[in-house]
Amino acid sequence: MTFARRDDLLGDLFRTPLDPGYAQAAARRAATGEPPPRWGRTARAVTLAAVGFLLAVAYHQAVAEAPSASRARDDLVADVRSRQRTVEDLQRQVDVLRTQVDQARDDALADASGAAQLRGLAARSGTGKVTGDGVVVRVVDAPPQVDPVTGKTEEENLGIVLDRDLQDVANGLWQAGAEAIAVNGQRLTATSTIRAAGGVILVDFKPVTSPYDVSAIGPPDLADTFSASATAKRFRRYVDNYRMQFGVKARKNLTLAAAPEPPLRYAHPPAPSVSSPSVSPSPSGGRR
Repeated sequence: MTFARRDDLLGDLFRTPLDPGYAQAAARRAATGEPPPRWGRTARAVTLAAVGFLLAVAYHQAVAEAPSASRARDDLVADVRSRQRTVEDLQRQVDVLRTQVDQARDDALADASGAAQLRGLAARSGTGKVTGDGVVVRVVDAPPQVDPVTGKTEEENLGIVLDRDLQDVANGLWQAGAEAIAVNGQRLTATSTIRAAGGVILVDFKPVTSPYDVSAIGPPDLADTFSASATAKRFRRYVDNYRMQFGVKARKNLTLAAAPEPPLRYAHPPAPSVSSPSVSPSPSGGRR
């Protein structure tokens, strides 16, 4: 009997999910045509009006803030470009002044062989402009991979050129006999650095971007020697495995600009040291 009553209760619950009082009120309202309570309609109207007002306010705020954000971005881009132009103008002035200084130095030297020796030292050290036949090694980032299912670009790209890749190319060219090297126009010297900072490659603290052209001047067989090196073979594997782009081309009459003058450091005699007080022996006869 207990199970039967339980089955009856469950059956009544599924057959009449509404409370009898709610069901009777709904049936009476449907029979008499009585409209729903007025306060319910008023509450719905007030709620909809409030939601619409909030959406309108949010839209107007977004529209009002958009021009200011766009202006701030445009001003920042314009400031960066203006500073870049200023740096380029100063660099051109430096090149002109350096040429004048070199000419004045050559004119001041009475011995022509001495001037030629200084120019040779400047070319080998990287502080002098050089021209000659050589090779250009181009390394380019692999294009980003796209998921064929979702169509989204994958975040990880193993074909991105790293700072150590440019270091390997430069070292391989030195080993192949290069006499002067520049990375995207930045001349390398004995104190040059190629490193990464915040995802950007810096050559002597100046940013360089893909495509990376490593230009070198050296013997006539420089291109063939580098192409047969272990470094070039490793980069060809990168091309096959990671879709990185790599190429070696011989060039005639390459011109590599001079590197900036290194900061000079001067030696000074040390200041006379103050004589330290003598150490007295301890009562036990030894020093503490």
